Amino acid sequence: MSKKLQSFIEIAAESHFPLENLPFGVFKPRQGPARIGVAIGDSILDLSVLEEEGIFQLPEFQDRKVFADDALNSFLSLGRPAWRKTRAILQRLLSIETAELRDNAALRDLALYAQREVTMQLPARIGDYTDFYSSYHHAHNVGTMLRGPENALMPNWKWLPVGYHGRSSSIVVSGTDVRRPHGQIKAPEAAEPAFGSTRSFDFELEMAFFIGPGNSLGDPVPIARAEEHIFGMVLMNDWSARDVQAWEYQPLGPFLAKNFCTSISPWVVTLDALEPFRKPLPAQDPAPLQYLRGSHESTYDIQLEARLQTASLEAPHVITRSNFQHLYWSIAQQLAHHTVGGCNLRPGDLLASGTISGPTEDSRGCMLELSWRGANPLQLPNGEMRKWLEDGDTLAISGWAQGDGYRIGFGEVTGKVLAAAE
Repeated sequence: MSKKLQSFIEIAAESHFPLENLPFGVFKPRQGPARIGVAIGDSILDLSVLEEEGIFQLPEFQDRKVFADDALNSFLSLGRPAWRKTRAILQRLLSIETAELRDNAALRDLALYAQREVTMQLPARIGDYTDFYSSYHHAHNVGTMLRGPENALMPNWKWLPVGYHGRSSSIVVSGTDVRRPHGQIKAPEAAEPAFGSTRSFDFELEMAFFIGPGNSLGDPVPIARAEEHIFGMVLMNDWSARDVQAWEYQPLGPFLAKNFCTSISPWVVTLDALEPFRKPLPAQDPAPLQYLRGSHESTYDIQLEARLQTASLEAPHVITRSNFQHLYWSIAQQLAHHTVGGCNLRPGDLLASGTISGPTEDSRGCMLELSWRGANPLQLPNGEMRKWLEDGDTLAISGWAQGDGYRIGFGEVTGKVLAAAE
């Protein structure tokens, strides 16, 4: 791992946002409109102020103002050279060795905000959203419940990154409450379905990545160039109504069971910040078809955990720990497959991993697996039992890549379950 960088801003050792990170997000201060910033320690650096000061003299900007917007889309469209140059400028500006911002009290007063004093918003205007099903352990566990271990995986699963198109309008930023949804539910012993609110409310521990420049209709992105189109990653909770899903998913997959709410973390961690944590992708057998083969297929060592807080628990309780490395298909393979038929991706589109489960019982990424479809309820420290999430429960997912004396973190994505609408 590289040597720790030092900022003139005081940053706690356990902070998710050291100088090595600088994730991008959209925040709204108490006064004025939303704008774009980067997280540094417990602070936010307002990039719109720096833009007005002429800090970003880059040819890619073409005299455009991209940071006074309430979404990252314009910046995402500029591509990796502009992202890297911007990040380098910010690391230099925030370094303890640079006086430009450090010794300019007036500029610091204008450009720095405390994170606790602002409201975070969605990082981008999300035009389209796709969710993959890329964790072998998750797919095998779910398939085992439905079809037995001998037929756990469908025949296509190891040949292509399975996915479905989700609903972008119901993607919300961390901290937004989620209401228990309604739908049709058919009990195993019932002759016909009934309408009502889900009794099998679940979370899904996931990650997702934002598209940068995108591609033209009919012009696939080759896998060797896939990462040129990926800006960065966020945490995701793909809330799910499992009983609704069980009745509706055949033959076209999830619908009402997934479209009511999906939560993401507000800070987008760039691939450049994650580069020191790149790891070889686990072996794929059979070998993928040629268009899914990269010269150095890789993934990232990102530790993930989910914590449950109930009304009776004194403190949030960790219910699972997993890692992004457990995915079978890489983000480059996901993007290449998504576009191989000619589908055009656009700046701000969001592609998600699917539930990220590990090989052990305590690394399963959703209640469906953790309680084994309700057969083995989780026991919490205060004696409470959970087969599924209940009204009033708050679920938080956090993630970070651990460096030498620093961590590249994502913050967290949280949501509280509210009772169904009457």
